[in-house]
Amino acid sequence: MPISVETYLGELSRELKNILSYWQTYMPDVKHGGFYGLLDGQNRPDKEAPKGVILNTRILWTFSAACMHSFSEEKKAMADRAFQYLETYFRDKRYGGVYWELDYLGKPLNPRKQVYAQAFAVYALSEYYKLTSESAVLDWILELFHLLEEKAADRESGGYIEAFAEDWSELDDLRLSEKDANEKKGMNTHIHLLEAFTNLYRMHRTEEVGAALRQLIELMQEHFVGDDYHLKLFFDEKWNVKSSVISYGHDIETSWLIYEAAEVLGDEALIDELKPMLLGMVDTFLKEGVDSAGGVMNELDKETGHLDTDRHWWPQAEAMVGLAYAYRMSGDDRYLGKALKIWTFIKEFIIDHRKGEWFWKVDRYGNPDVSDEKAGFWKCPYHNSRACLEIGRQLG
Repeated sequence: MPISVETYLGELSRELKNILSYWQTYMPDVKHGGFYGLLDGQNRPDKEAPKGVILNTRILWTFSAACMHSFSEEKKAMADRAFQYLETYFRDKRYGGVYWELDYLGKPLNPRKQVYAQAFAVYALSEYYKLTSESAVLDWILELFHLLEEKAADRESGGYIEAFAEDWSELDDLRLSEKDANEKKGMNTHIHLLEAFTNLYRMHRTEEVGAALRQLIELMQEHFVGDDYHLKLFFDEKWNVKSSVISYGHDIETSWLIYEAAEVLGDEALIDELKPMLLGMVDTFLKEGVDSAGGVMNELDKETGHLDTDRHWWPQAEAMVGLAYAYRMSGDDRYLGKALKIWTFIKEFIIDHRKGEWFWKVDRYGNPDVSDEKAGFWKCPYHNSRACLEIGRQLG
């Protein structure tokens, strides 16, 4: 018997509290400041692990957003801690922007300027500014925005270049991670610029930010979303496609990020224009990327035919949000039913009910890989906490 929407929202509210409590308990680095760079599957910190800017900005966003939802001094203290560490150690006061990685003492280990990281700084700081209204925070956000427009925007072909050296000069290796293609433009960076500029435009509605946000939506329509309703992942500078992989989690995540951006722009005609494409993305995702038990598969390489059937934690979370948006867009109960099934899968297989937080991944049979970290450079509280918050906003 499917659970009711009221029960669903109540369970998500309790899970949000569990997630926040986990990060408050295990992650603060009381000796060296900020947060540990890594926590293993048994909740043991590696006290000398490098500290990544993605982890720090996602913690900042999570606790700022959670505080906006339901204020507490404990959540505010976590947001303040993340902001202070970001500002003191990750901020490049000479060349601008934020460093990619520090050592455990806070010294720059990899000072490259990954545009993905600058996007997350804008996203997180915008949420923190909503919470604090501190003018210095807004000044920093706008400094980052203008730096991106000046240094990273491709004025000839559109979009943004992936990465730069510490001083914003050209870089040979542009990859976010070892598994990514070394290309000038990537889907992942652009969708997170989209969410960052959306969050910025919510509270700083200038013509310049609105124009940058609109351009990103248009790029999604023109280049990133294919006729098959899947995202294209990598491109060269002139928008020639350089990938054959379908990422199911990014497909469903992008469907709702585009809709959210158009809503924040307040353009009803654009929203009506986008809906068929966005619902096509959701329907294709459900048809190809979700198994009968409600688990979201990782990715498919169209060229080789290889299907990665592991169920990673974050696509499950993004699927629930994307389906909540699709339900709101269409009024079709089918989307809500699919979301509830995915939540049942998450409760049964993805949440670690014994040690807390969510497993990084489980296999096609639901067996977790307990050797994976619970927190680290990429394993952060942002996807699952955002799902709890966002679904509450969409369905509550």
